[in-house]
Amino acid sequence: MEAEKYFSGFHLAHDTYNAITRASDGNIYYILSSESLERGGQFYVYKPGEDKIEFLGDLTELCGEQHLKAVPQGKSHVEFYESKGKLYFSTHVGFYELIDGMDRLPENPPAGYEKYPGGHILSYDLHTKEVNDLLLVPGGEGVVSMTMDRERGQIYGITWPTGRFFHYDTETHAFHDLGLISALGEAGKSGKDFRTLCRSLFVDPRDGKAYFSTAEGGIYSYDFQQKAISLLEGVNLRLDYFGQYDPCRPGSMAYNWRKVFWHDGEKVAFGVHGNSGYLFRFDPLKRNIEILERIVSGPSRSSGMFDLFSYGYLGFGHCEENDTIYYLTGGPIYEDGKLVRGLEKIAKGAAKGLENLHLVTYQISDQHYIDHGPVFYADGGIPTYVNSIALGKNGYIYTLARMEHNGKIIQDLIKIKDPQG
Repeated sequence: MEAEKYFSGFHLAHDTYNAITRASDGNIYYILSSESLERGGQFYVYKPGEDKIEFLGDLTELCGEQHLKAVPQGKSHVEFYESKGKLYFSTHVGFYELIDGMDRLPENPPAGYEKYPGGHILSYDLHTKEVNDLLLVPGGEGVVSMTMDRERGQIYGITWPTGRFFHYDTETHAFHDLGLISALGEAGKSGKDFRTLCRSLFVDPRDGKAYFSTAEGGIYSYDFQQKAISLLEGVNLRLDYFGQYDPCRPGSMAYNWRKVFWHDGEKVAFGVHGNSGYLFRFDPLKRNIEILERIVSGPSRSSGMFDLFSYGYLGFGHCEENDTIYYLTGGPIYEDGKLVRGLEKIAKGAAKGLENLHLVTYQISDQHYIDHGPVFYADGGIPTYVNSIALGKNGYIYTLARMEHNGKIIQDLIKIKDPQG
């Protein structure tokens, strides 16, 4: 399969996670991340009908912090959630301090710079094109994961690095900090109070409860009316098929699910475990998990390998039109008939070695798995660091991937023809 590259105009674009979504207007909204101290993440829209990209703003400026001499708003780590004509999203830090091999929130910013002020919750009006800064999340941390109850107007998220669960009401603007959810999160010490944080949450629209996982495999629900978090008894993600992990050590998502979404028709959540690539159904009322299929690439299935991206892949989405799950995942590479192996361990979310990009689909009604094969650029290059997905109405799949542009590696928008379209 061939991927078509786009250049949005941002020469500093770095790896982006989750931050791409198709809105009801058919357009593809996305954010390109920045590691720079001088530039924040950049917000764009791609209009398929015109085959045109439009710049919508710099995240730091949209948060009203362009005059601060501080670590900027370098990225968004979440999808866009549409409700009542607006897209809701949040911001995250993009400039890190490397401590003990791990990316950390800068404790010692460069001379002349203040610490990161904290993530924001923003809205974008699809009609007026206005961006509103709704809230600065208290505590000086970024927002690493977020979901929204679109009908009730409630936003739920987890901060990074310590992992505080929060609840924001878009109608009343009330903010609730429910505290730490998993030891000290990714601010903890390896082997002690470190825990990789959940990157994906979902809402059961029947009662409005939000769900997230933890590195130990616990599944928690949040009741927005009671303002209370509860551990679900009798069910967890500590399954043999997922592998064996020490939740106190960095370098994997441990027993967290990697990505999850609610399915209205089935009245269950579908999720994928990142490292093993197993697809599962989770029924929050019956408190039951059912393993369905290993939806990694064909070469991964036949070789028995885990993903080489240490956290697994976030390019996992559901197309309501054909009731199909689309998964952008890795496939091992062979040279002279020998498997190319990566690093054994890594202390953060990153690629342990080079993999091909594969598109896998799973049709829910007949449980039909297809690996559509590897994806390449026209010049033979491989799209890498792919951790997002948006399914267009025009027969294309969109994501953000590394590519070479003018002799430099950046990350930007690509599109792939949908073989199921």
